[in-house]
Amino acid sequence: MATNSTVRLLPSETAGSDFARLSRKIADAGLMGRRPGYYALRITVVTGLYAGGWAAVALIGDSWWTLAVAAFLAVIFGQVALLAHDAAHRQVFRRRRASEVSGRMAGAGIGMGYGWWQDKHTRHHANPNHEELDPDLDPDLLVWSQDQARAAKGLPRLIGGRQAFLFFPLLTLEGFNLHVSSVKALANRSLKHRGLDGVLLFGHFVVYLSVLFWLLPLGMAFAFLAVHQCLFGVYLGSLFAPNHKGMPTLKGEDRPDFLRRQVLTSRNVSGGRLTDIALGGLNHQIEHHLFPSMPSPNLRKARTIVRGYCEELGVDYVETGLITSYRLALISLHQAGAPLRNSRVPA
Repeated sequence: MATNSTVRLLPSETAGSDFARLSRKIADAGLMGRRPGYYALRITVVTGLYAGGWAAVALIGDSWWTLAVAAFLAVIFGQVALLAHDAAHRQVFRRRRASEVSGRMAGAGIGMGYGWWQDKHTRHHANPNHEELDPDLDPDLLVWSQDQARAAKGLPRLIGGRQAFLFFPLLTLEGFNLHVSSVKALANRSLKHRGLDGVLLFGHFVVYLSVLFWLLPLGMAFAFLAVHQCLFGVYLGSLFAPNHKGMPTLKGEDRPDFLRRQVLTSRNVSGGRLTDIALGGLNHQIEHHLFPSMPSPNLRKARTIVRGYCEELGVDYVETGLITSYRLALISLHQAGAPLRNSRVPA
């Protein structure tokens, strides 16, 4: 199991491996260098929009227009989550302490337990789309393969047959799930700095709820909370759904070499600079999984090198449009739930 110290992965590949040769191409292109100016601007803009959103809540106050601000802040919370992601991967700062401090500050701003997420995300990067090893494929609510569907019990068994139709509605709960999972993880004694995470996490809840119920009437405060958290969940889920869902899954001892393990289980999303901003660079998922510490603005340039290299090796490099990526993810979910639609065995 990966440690909690960093999400930066250094695969142990031999000097002559396919990945090592690709790494030299990327290094020679200067794409692993820090981008301090870019991140200084991005952090400043996101921080300003975050503060501006809450200032707008205070200024607008008792008006249904406040719910439009809730929707705006849902997007900004997603952008803060993306900054926490980049910090954890040491894309922003090279040193571990600076990365952890900035990542924890960003996590505290959205009510996310940084240590819990970092541990989970590290294990995902080490074994993407592996049914036994990737925590993102745990069948806690949805089933991701027909084998999981056959073994499903409880809620996954109840909804698994119709999970493709329920996927986007269920994303409205993802923001709440982020908070609940962060709190539950505090009971894990192996989690480093869980005391600090707990203080930051509950500090966020206290400030967030105090501001809402101080500035807004009771009914509007609850409406703001619902709109904000539900749309935040939809945005979070929409960021990550295109990346691996519907791509090949691994199981058991099925572990190809590092390059193929990362490329074959990941999907890129085509688009321009607006797509890069909306998805925080995660639309270049293949390059991100191969080089997790590469600053996100460099991923687009790395794409040309990686794609050409995969073509030379005969390794499938998948890239689709955003809508197509969601369609493939839903098709995969529908196929995974087939045993539950066909079974007449009661849950």
